[in-house]
Amino acid sequence: MIKLTDEEQKIASKIKQLKEAAGSHSPSIFTIVEQLPELNIEVDACFLSNPYATELFLKYLKEELVDTGKLRDVLEFYPSQNDIIADVISKSININKENIFVGNGAIEVIQSVMHNFVGKKIIVNIPTFSSYYEFAREDTEVVYYQLDKKDNYSLMTDKYLEFVKKENPDSVVIINPNNPNGGYLKYKELRYILNNLKEIENIIIDESFIHFAFEDEEYELISATELYKEFSNVIVIKSMSKDFGIAGIRAGYGVMDKYKVLKLLKNGYLWNSSGLSEYFFRLYKRDDFFEKYEQIRKKYIIEAQSFFEDLSKISQIKVYPSMANFALIELLDGSTSANFVSKMLI
Repeated sequence: MIKLTDEEQKIASKIKQLKEAAGSHSPSIFTIVEQLPELNIEVDACFLSNPYATELFLKYLKEELVDTGKLRDVLEFYPSQNDIIADVISKSININKENIFVGNGAIEVIQSVMHNFVGKKIIVNIPTFSSYYEFAREDTEVVYYQLDKKDNYSLMTDKYLEFVKKENPDSVVIINPNNPNGGYLKYKELRYILNNLKEIENIIIDESFIHFAFEDEEYELISATELYKEFSNVIVIKSMSKDFGIAGIRAGYGVMDKYKVLKLLKNGYLWNSSGLSEYFFRLYKRDDFFEKYEQIRKKYIIEAQSFFEDLSKISQIKVYPSMANFALIELLDGSTSANFVSKMLI
């Protein structure tokens, strides 16, 4: 069992205070470094991304903006408006630009969807990303569907459908792969759920970690974005922070009915992207960038899955199956999660 020394307990108390002040997300690495100078923090342990992708983006950024002096233009001048960047993204994901809403990170897309389109009742799977219940309006009832430990916290489709039919919500949320356990619904299963929930007004599919998932030995990417073309009640939300390692530039988007996009653009989201996020999205559509990215995406998947396998060999923990770049673990030796995290960080 992990126990803390008196000195470690003092630091752990400070970490707890910082966490409570930060709300649903952990404090930034800059805050921790500033507030805990006694620690030598080198890694942001609350955020996981593909560092190879960050290096690739930086390579392009240096060669095309820094070395040429064009970075000044990106910083000095206003970026394009939302619909222009949506047109850029449309070339990458093969979706009409009228159906794409660009967010200042996926969190802005989540907030805008929760505030503007979710009505009286939404079903949220637990455990999950907390913003989907924290951002609910006061007049929205949040109903929790508990994922079962004996099912490895996987979403069992028939049981889930039975629950949804009984509760009769106007909206549901499916994170795929799920956060925080990495549980994954295959494309066929997801389509099965959509076929059986055509009466639901909003089916929100958050696939912010989809680039780490795979269904074949070639690690091919399978996105739910294509399902929007068949099911008009689908809203797909995509963060670019994790798979491309660019959380700092705040890039994300949503795919939804064009009338939903128009409503958001008329309610204050017309000009919400930065010049750096626009530069990234213009890279995102380029074949030369994406070919290199695909190589490092698959490389990272192999390393992550290998890490999970090694992690599962430690007798004091249980590792739950994951198709994300993180895994949910259960401590079997009686240690508390708070002490475990603090000990590892310290």
